[in-house]
Order: sequence, then C-alpha cells, then structure tokens
Amino acid sequence: MKVEHIGLATLYHGDNRELQGLRADALVSDPPYGMAHDTDSTRFTGGAHKRGQGRADWGDIEGDATDFDPVKWLDFPRVVLWGSNHYAQRLPKGTTLVWLKKADHLFGTFLSDCEIAWMKGGYGVYAFRKQFPPPARQAENDGKTVAHPTQKPIALMQWCLDMAKVPAGAMVLDPYMGSGSTGVACVTTGRAFTGCEIDQRHFSTACRRLEAAQRQIALFEHGEP
Repeated sequence: MKVEHIGLATLYHGDNRELQGLRADALVSDPPYGMAHDTDSTRFTGGAHKRGQGRADWGDIEGDATDFDPVKWLDFPRVVLWGSNHYAQRLPKGTTLVWLKKADHLFGTFLSDCEIAWMKGGYGVYAFRKQFPPPARQAENDGKTVAHPTQKPIALMQWCLDMAKVPAGAMVLDPYMGSGSTGVACVTTGRAFTGCEIDQRHFSTACRRLEAAQRQIALFEHGEP
C-alpha cells in the first residue's frame, strides 16, 4: 500500500482489509452503502450540469455495488458510521445522528432531506442543523463545488467526533476516507488520523486537503507557511 504521512495524519492508498487489526481510539467513516449510486446523475451534480457533463469522470464509487457489512468495524471503543439506514439490520442498538442538510424551501424534493449515522452506545437521536451550500463546498475544496460525490462537510465530521467524545490526541480511523473530510476534522482539532482510500483520485484529493490543513495549522501555531 502507498503511504503518505502528513502531520498528524497517515493516509493509505489501497484496500482497507490490509488495515484490519489496526488499533485506534475511534472509527468515524462514511462507507459505501451498497446502493450502486449513479454519480453522473443530477443528484450528484447539484442540478448544475446536464447528465453526462461535469462529473462523469467520477466513475463508480468503489464497493458501492455490494451490500455493506459493518460488523468488522464495530469493535472499536467509539464508532460513527454514516448511511446507517441502508444497513440498519446489521447494526446493534445505538445512538442516531442526523444531518438536516436542506433548506426549508427544498424539503419534499427528490433529494434526501437528511442523512443518518449510527453511533456506538446510547439510544438518543441528535441532529446537526447546518447546510452545505456550494460556496461552503468551494471554500473546502480549492474552489471546486464538490470533491467527492458523497462528501461530508468538515464541521459535520467535527461534530461527530465531539458527539462520540473522542478526546484530543486520540487516534481516529476512517477506512473509507474518500476526500478526507474526517481527516481534516481530526487534525484541525488536535486528533491523530489514519485513513484509507482505494480510489487513486480521491486519495490524491485527501492528501491535498490534509496538506492544506497542515499548512494552516503551522501558520497559526508558528507563523510559518
């Protein structure tokens, strides 16, 4: 596996099965749901492009054509898994986290009004009420509207870390790293991060985002670029 060390982050390009047995204080991830997403549809272009334009180079989401089995990832002390409504029958009881991601005037349209995550332990339901409009996405993605078809905002992943009570200095694993939002959320809050991504394009994006985050940390801490 290719490995990149970027500040508090260690990023692997390859199959996450090679990381099984790795120790971490928490697992926070947005895995493939087993839905065979069509990433060339207007669902993933935000309606800004006609079908076949703008996002066709994304290709399929690795692993999304088969059902996701979360069981192998549940032994960590703290666990947060997004998309849990798609594989709820394979999960034990736990806390439900909800991202209310759409503006009120958009509720009831074909896009999902919210996204749901399962958190290990507890039994409550808690909501994150913050939208992720194109300007916010561009600010996180070097001017690009979206870096990954199912990208989560950094603030959402920071909220997940806080909800799971992941302490500063803890090691967080994301075996389905995507474009690296969990990693950025970790290193900017003083948590160590290990991520794995099988798609070379998204791995490269994650590396760039973590490098940018690390530069910001160095700038604020030491006044160095």
